[in-house]
Amino acid sequence: MKYQRGGFVMGLIVGLLLGLALALAVALYVTKAPVPFINKVPQRTPEQDAAEVERNKNWDPNAPLVPKPAVRAGSAPAAALAPRAVAATAATSRPALAPKPKPARDPAAILSGQPVATAPLSAKPGVDPFVYFVQVGAFSKPEDAEQQRARLGLLGYAAKVTEREQSGRTVYRVRLGPYQLRGEAESTQAKLQTGGETAALVRVER
Repeated sequence: MKYQRGGFVMGLIVGLLLGLALALAVALYVTKAPVPFINKVPQRTPEQDAAEVERNKNWDPNAPLVPKPAVRAGSAPAAALAPRAVAATAATSRPALAPKPKPARDPAAILSGQPVATAPLSAKPGVDPFVYFVQVGAFSKPEDAEQQRARLGLLGYAAKVTEREQSGRTVYRVRLGPYQLRGEAESTQAKLQTGGETAALVRVER
């Protein structure tokens, strides 16, 4: 009985040691083996991370409101003018064709997030199918927008703050209006610009 008991204990100890060795071998194999698909994920470089941080730092929600500088007619190179001259001479030798009307694109409507608006065919002559807003800034923080609205209130303007998603960020827009006539909106815009404010005219379909 003593001999059998000793053999059982020895076998148990040997089995435990073998199990630990096998578990250690499996762990080493798993840690050294490459993980599937890990090399297929694109890794970002430190330069890309720095560029992302710099872009977020310099992001300006009012950038779409700044108009692009117009290209002067006299600044076009001579090489670009030559094909135009050839096309003009060719057009004079051909019978004139009536151009097809193209739908008017409104940059202000695109800026405000509205779809590209065209004049409805059923609109009555003399009736403006749009309403107008004067946007006096867009901010990434709601407290900045409220501060701008309060400052306009001291100047006698009743502004409103609207929220919108732009470029994956929440933008708080400060606007005056709506104005039923374009002339009223342009007059308000001119007064604000005279006072040093950045004001943009926004057109929205009724």
